[in-house]
Amino acid sequence: MIVRRDGQHVRIEESSLVAGKVVPATPARRRGPAASYEELAHVSARAWQPLERERLGEWELRAAVQKVPRAARPWGAVVGRRAGFTRRANSVLPLGDPGMPLDDALTAVRGWYASRGLPAYMQLATGAEGTQELLCAEVEERGWVREVTAELWIGALAPVADREAAGVVLSRSADEAWLSRYQRKGLSEVALKVLGSGPSVWFATLPGAEGEGPAAIGRCVVDGRWAGFAAVEVAPGRRRQGLASTVMAALAQRALDEGASAGWLQVESENAGARALYGGMGFAMHHAYHHYRGPEFDTDARSESYGSS
Repeated sequence: MIVRRDGQHVRIEESSLVAGKVVPATPARRRGPAASYEELAHVSARAWQPLERERLGEWELRAAVQKVPRAARPWGAVVGRRAGFTRRANSVLPLGDPGMPLDDALTAVRGWYASRGLPAYMQLATGAEGTQELLCAEVEERGWVREVTAELWIGALAPVADREAAGVVLSRSADEAWLSRYQRKGLSEVALKVLGSGPSVWFATLPGAEGEGPAAIGRCVVDGRWAGFAAVEVAPGRRRQGLASTVMAALAQRALDEGASAGWLQVESENAGARALYGGMGFAMHHAYHHYRGPEFDTDARSESYGSS
């Protein structure tokens, strides 16, 4: 008698066996993953890629801004540009030494973003080994203001994939139906490029009733052993029916097929519903991350508002 991975017992005649061995459990797929902050910072950055990037030592300056005609630009904006999509794709990722004194580096950062009509943002993390508590204190002393705080959670992927995933449609691109459910409306060409960026991107749609649009959607970026979940949204009238987990299960199954074993996602501190959902799936906080906005640079450039991602 053998036991298959799905728990089913199968009887095989002993005379038909040539060799055999006991196959141990797969803890890497079932147990929560171990990860460093630096690994997760790189993985999460690759899931929201900018259109422009520049190195400042070991810092990466990132921007995703939309070009617009001269006649259409808002008063005071840099010619031919407007603000970008999400703070994550429009902020500095400072992982190491900028190659110059901190004050000079921060001045260079503010100038780089001001030349693009953007406020200067820096993404910093706290709460785990290797995070940037000291740098947080140093930029606060220099007038940088913490605007947004969220948490990055991680968990094993297989338990998510074990859930029911019937009816979910997966696609390599975000179609009109998917975008109709996405919380950010009227997306620019740049925003669509950022949404579609990453090593292996999948969009999930769970169709709703005819004429009502999708019941739920989600996005996943597979990157080596990691699957990053985002944009998991459910129609207001269909919430608390398990549809978010259905969408995530379909994405997790595809990620497992591509060789991933661990998942990550971002959770806002005040989103009690999401925290309960993801906690029930086995996810737990790894670290907190913060977006700091720098003091105004010497320019008249103005910018549009950002999302919290």
